[in-house]
Amino acid sequence: MSKAYDTIYIDGVWTAPSSTETIDVVDPNTERVVATVPQCTPADVDLAVAAARRAFPGWAATAPAERAALLTKARDLLAERTDAMAEVITADMGAPAWLASRVQVGLPLTVLASYIALAEEFPWEEQAGTSLVVREPVGVVGAITPWNYPLHQITNKLAPALIAGCTVVVKASEVAPQAAHLFFEILHDAGFPPGVVNLVSGTGPVVGEAIAAHPDVDMVSFTGSTRAGTRVSELASATVKRVALELGGKSANVILPGADLDKAVRAGVDGAYRNSGQTCSALTRMLVHRDDLPRAVEVATAAAEASAARLGPLVNATQFERVRGYIAQGLAEGATLATGGAELPEGVEAGYHVRPTVFTDVTPEMTIAREEIFGPVLSIMAYDTEEEAERIANDTPYGLSGAVWAPTREAAVAFARRLRTGQVEINGGAFNPIAPFGGYKQSGNGRELGRHGLEEYLEVKALQF
Repeated sequence: MSKAYDTIYIDGVWTAPSSTETIDVVDPNTERVVATVPQCTPADVDLAVAAARRAFPGWAATAPAERAALLTKARDLLAERTDAMAEVITADMGAPAWLASRVQVGLPLTVLASYIALAEEFPWEEQAGTSLVVREPVGVVGAITPWNYPLHQITNKLAPALIAGCTVVVKASEVAPQAAHLFFEILHDAGFPPGVVNLVSGTGPVVGEAIAAHPDVDMVSFTGSTRAGTRVSELASATVKRVALELGGKSANVILPGADLDKAVRAGVDGAYRNSGQTCSALTRMLVHRDDLPRAVEVATAAAEASAARLGPLVNATQFERVRGYIAQGLAEGATLATGGAELPEGVEAGYHVRPTVFTDVTPEMTIAREEIFGPVLSIMAYDTEEEAERIANDTPYGLSGAVWAPTREAAVAFARRLRTGQVEINGGAFNPIAPFGGYKQSGNGRELGRHGLEEYLEVKALQF
């Protein structure tokens, strides 16, 4: 049975939007409509921004400890509702139950805890010679979030903005919006003052653009495609507002000679297929020495085929057809299909499922080596020298993430320093939720998570004595 969300959250109240138009939310496992959400208009954005503007002076004046106390209540409530949150995320974007609970909800819980702790530890003031440097909230923040990690991407923006003393208007993705609605119920129950947090729904070209262009929004934080991020920047430039962008990626996993090849390849397959490949930092290009190529393809093929049972579907029909189109293009341009392909997995009759796919004989000029696919498609590329591996890894308009495997940590770090990318996993290093996350080049600007993520939402003022 489909659930109808017929209100948005403005000024501390669930209220009817200005339009009666709605957007269908489709379960990618069943291809059935599971919910509808309002298609808001710029008039709704105006109301949400006005509420945030009114609430800003009072919220900015609260102590960081008071802000953290409310965020702690929200985190505790989210922990209590983990199962319910995981359920709506699975319904919206197809994440398997284990992934929805452990990652899609577990990671936001960790992020919230990190900012609660940071509220006490952060140096809000410091002396610089004869000046006192103070950090103050940037103002009203417009947060535009994607569908692939629907709760995590909200908490990445909302938690540091609130701890900084900003008020926020969130536009969740219309593709996977139910997590946002449930989270705002939690924020309401936690007792945030009216206007501090606000939620609107709708499409990017209508609601997202209204937020980015709004003269009373002081900062816009956007996560999504590079194309859409470029548009956000254009609209925001008219009012010279601050812009933070976390965009696409085409990350390289470089396996140097002498590394534990089997371990590196298996970990690389996992890194390429995170969230069914629907992860901006996915390690979608595996670079191996030419002498190691046959073994790497063998191990990657086995790992990919073993992963099929753990992967969920792609989020919708558009993404499904897009990924299948890239697979067809890879074959047309001369890449060799080691496993997978564009056909539905055996036994699957419904849902947007794509076979875990591995290409070999991929060269740097091929489309599958250059464009972000956002599906479970791995390209294995051969190199002959470390210099060539470095050149291939950096030969991309993106620079979000990457990985290096080497016989020693020192050798891996030395190579990683030459990569033009915002993060690099060293010999299988784990994701760190308090390390800065963000990209070089067309992967965006600004950083999320940890202290660096908090600083995005702060202005710096020098008091001269």
